[in-house]
Amino acid sequence: MRQKICDLSELAELSGKEFSVEKNEQNQDAFLIYFKQHCYAYENSCPHTGVNLNWQAEQFFSFDGLFLQCSLHGALFEPESGVCVRGPCVGSKLKAVNIEIDDGIVFCDK
Repeated sequence: MRQKICDLSELAELSGKEFSVEKNEQNQDAFLIYFKQHCYAYENSCPHTGVNLNWQAEQFFSFDGLFLQCSLHGALFEPESGVCVRGPCVGSKLKAVNIEIDDGIVFCDK
């Protein structure tokens, strides 16, 4: 079963949308980002401490817009791959969430 996240037209460059997915019969925070005209989605959990990455609602990018940034310790992650390139969890990776775009609507697997 698919879960609608948003319409693709709602997304601007460097924007993010928070949503939740069911994982092991519990809701898991997740987020969708729009970066270089592509969508990527990850569980909203830093591999270092498990805290949510965003420091404000739907704000996931570093100030320069090049990386996703952890609100707790500033770790930086590549938006396209989720790999940590700076901080205490270098080499770790955000957990990807499968998404699909169908007729201008972004869905994830539920």
